[in-house]
Amino acid sequence: MPGPEQQVPADGDRGPRPARPEESADVIVVGAGPAGSTAAYHLARTGLDVLLLEKSAFPREKVCGDGLTPRAVKQLTDLGIDVSEQAGWLHNQGLRLIAGRRALEFDWPELSAFPGYGLVRRRADFDELLARRAASAGARLVERANVAGPLVDERTGRITGVTAKLGDERRPVSYRAPVVVAADGNSTRLSVAMKRYRRTDRAMGVAYRTYFTTPRHEDRYLEAWLDLRDPTDPARRLLPGYAWVFGMGDGTANVGLGVLDTADIDLDWRDLLRRWCEGLPPGYGYSPDAVTEPVRGSALPMGLNRRPHYADGLLLIGDAGGTVSPGTGEGIAYAMESGRYAAETIVQALARRTDRGRELALRAYPQALRSAYAGYFALGRLAADLLGRPRLLGAAGAAGLGHPALLKVAFRLMVNLTEPNSKDALDRLLHLVGRVAPGR
Repeated sequence: MPGPEQQVPADGDRGPRPARPEESADVIVVGAGPAGSTAAYHLARTGLDVLLLEKSAFPREKVCGDGLTPRAVKQLTDLGIDVSEQAGWLHNQGLRLIAGRRALEFDWPELSAFPGYGLVRRRADFDELLARRAASAGARLVERANVAGPLVDERTGRITGVTAKLGDERRPVSYRAPVVVAADGNSTRLSVAMKRYRRTDRAMGVAYRTYFTTPRHEDRYLEAWLDLRDPTDPARRLLPGYAWVFGMGDGTANVGLGVLDTADIDLDWRDLLRRWCEGLPPGYGYSPDAVTEPVRGSALPMGLNRRPHYADGLLLIGDAGGTVSPGTGEGIAYAMESGRYAAETIVQALARRTDRGRELALRAYPQALRSAYAGYFALGRLAADLLGRPRLLGAAGAAGLGHPALLKVAFRLMVNLTEPNSKDALDRLLHLVGRVAPGR
């Protein structure tokens, strides 16, 4: 593994070299999570000189459910990553939805655009795998490069690079490039420094998860419990979120909950997760002694909640751009897709011969995001708004949560796997509504 001030070479036949006090590149990508590494890979494979800056050293942990839908599988295979079970991935065949006393299993659809299976893999291993893949394509990965802020042309206000501090000694260094990609997560200090602020009218979510040993660790269905409630609440009101149990295939399960923070609910979510686990059926094997890791939490920036996604040489991808689904909290697939959209946009822009031409090409990136997600995320925001009303939730939950027809609609809405030419009427309807829903 490269040291704190080393970069992985593009061609593999030279040893790692130390970072110089100032370097330049065609593109700088800040953050080597799924979005940043995907963008860096697709940029580097076209021959562009890409600097991929990661503040941590791999392996590193991230709070996540570890479950990957077919949308994410497609992105992984496009990166040329071996996703076979022999390579350490656990395959799953669908989603099990549990509400009330009913549990229904829905298989992933086999579509022309997406494979018919999902995956599970721990984030510490997953993120490093993607970062190394980007490096193998030619990106210059620099670990323990804590980006301090942007370099800005005072005359134009355009970003021209970033400053960073390397390693334990926090040695200052500057990197310059005509295009910079912010993939530095929900906090995205780079975006804030460039005056890209979070929209307060968009829902935010939070997720908490832990692991415990279980005999069900090879479950071939991701599992979502839709009727999340506080066991100590006498009214048994439905909460705005859901819980999950994802078998990891290594003797453990990832168990967690995702909730919206828009509702006025004062709860200790970490404690709620512990108490919720205590109510799992005996077959799960849960006990306090079975827990292998502490409960950790993370924010979920949803619904393209930070804008503009492109201006003044800076593109926002992944959590930095709020690409988490408002309806489900799924983030990895959309992060990787946004990274690819950004890379494709930048490749086209840097091929232009004039500054004006390059700027016009870069402005296509926000439109690509809107075309891909505006309708579906608008549906998710509507669901989030309804879920953020506890009184309405209580009535709706009592009225029919767990009905097979409702669970089927919930599955289709959650997975966002549709095709316009599908023979299924519900599939066609959701695809159409997702296309025409307002996306402002």
